Amino acid sequence: MIELNRPQISVRRQCELVGLNRSTLYYAPATETPFNLELMRRIDQQYTKTPFYGWPRMTAQLQRQGYEINHKRVQRLMQQMGLQAIYPKPRTSQKGAEVTIYPYLLKDLEIVRSNQVWSADITYVPMVGGFMYLVAILDWFSRYVLAWQLSNTLEGYFCVKTLEQALRTEQPEIFNTDQGVQFTARSFTSTLEVAGVRISMDGRGRVFDNIFVERLWRTVKYEDIYLNDYASVPALQAGLHQYFTFYNQERLHQSLGYRTPAEVHFDGAEAGAKVHLNFRNSWS
Repeated sequence: MIELNRPQISVRRQCELVGLNRSTLYYAPATETPFNLELMRRIDQQYTKTPFYGWPRMTAQLQRQGYEINHKRVQRLMQQMGLQAIYPKPRTSQKGAEVTIYPYLLKDLEIVRSNQVWSADITYVPMVGGFMYLVAILDWFSRYVLAWQLSNTLEGYFCVKTLEQALRTEQPEIFNTDQGVQFTARSFTSTLEVAGVRISMDGRGRVFDNIFVERLWRTVKYEDIYLNDYASVPALQAGLHQYFTFYNQERLHQSLGYRTPAEVHFDGAEAGAKVHLNFRNSWS
């Protein structure tokens, strides 16, 4: 969609018109061997269905599908994808002294309004000939996606930029994440502290602590990414921009009383009275 050699309109203006971050135009997807990319796509699809699968089950599942692989390859690929099984694990290692792990603040907390709790997470995005990573920030009450961004590495910079983008328009009372290095990094937590936001972090490996973002990833992948099989980063960026607009503005959610995330997010207290019961029931 972007014409690099068009003198009548600059590349910057073209990116603005299609809603594309200009820096993303020049991204190239991360690469692997064709066989490993095929395995990573299979792993991603299986993990989206069964996020409690670690490398032993994932290896067995791939072997049942006819792939002659060992667990070491699966371990490496899952680590590269940023995936680990979500179940309670023993605390076998300690974070460095420079990393602060914040307490989990959401236990027994009733979520009754927009901007009470936000959450962030990263997912792997398969592409033709490569892959990217996607981060999104979600409002727990309304399921509204406040900001998102793509990266071809798992470095934390793109998470900080996404957080800054979300905070320009709104601000939560509590921000919840997992204990990944992108979210425990001082650059990320200090941005929240400066904004006066309380920080909450999941218990290690607990599936229900960040369940709404996990559901978002499943929805995005089955309704957009797997269907479109994007071949370039600009196409992926434009496709996700279109999908997230649809998700926020048009897609009806059963748990929101068949309203859209935007309707619930911006309707304030009136929406809170209508959605509160459905929100609580959605955990079961």
